[in-house]
Amino acid sequence: MGGTERVGASERVGASERVGIDELLERVRAGYDRVGPQEAAAAATDGALLVDIRYAALRDRDGLIPGALVVERNELEWRLDPLGSHRAAEAVSHDLPVVVICNEGYASSLAVASLRQLGLHRTTDLIGGFQAWRAAGLPVTPGAAGG
Repeated sequence: MGGTERVGASERVGASERVGIDELLERVRAGYDRVGPQEAAAAATDGALLVDIRYAALRDRDGLIPGALVVERNELEWRLDPLGSHRAAEAVSHDLPVVVICNEGYASSLAVASLRQLGLHRTTDLIGGFQAWRAAGLPVTPGAAGG
C-alpha cells in the first residue's frame, strides 16, 4: 500500500507537533503519580512542600491551606528552582517533595511538568486542587474576603 502510513496523534513526536490541551494533560499526567487530598495532607506532615499557585482573587474568596507556600503561577519556576537567585527559602533541594495546588487540578498538572524539567523530580499535584482539599474537610483558613 504505497510507502506512507498514518501516524496517530499519540505516536507523533517533534517540535512541530500539534496537541490539544486534553491530550497534553494526559501525557503530562502519565509521567507521575498524582495525589488526593488525604495523601497531600499526609505528604505535608511528612515534610512535603504544599505550593498554592491560585491567583489572589481565589485565595481571597476561598481561603488558604495552612502552611502552604503561596506562589503565583507566573513566578513558580523562579521561586522553586533550588539553583535560582529568586528562589523561596523553602526551595532547598531538587529532592524536595512538592505538591502543587491550583483551584481544580488542571493548571497544577502543567506546572508539575515545568518543575520536573527543572529537575524537581519529586513534584506532583493535587487531584481536584484546592476545591477537593476543602471538600475533603481538610483545614482551610479564611481568605481576605472571609472565605
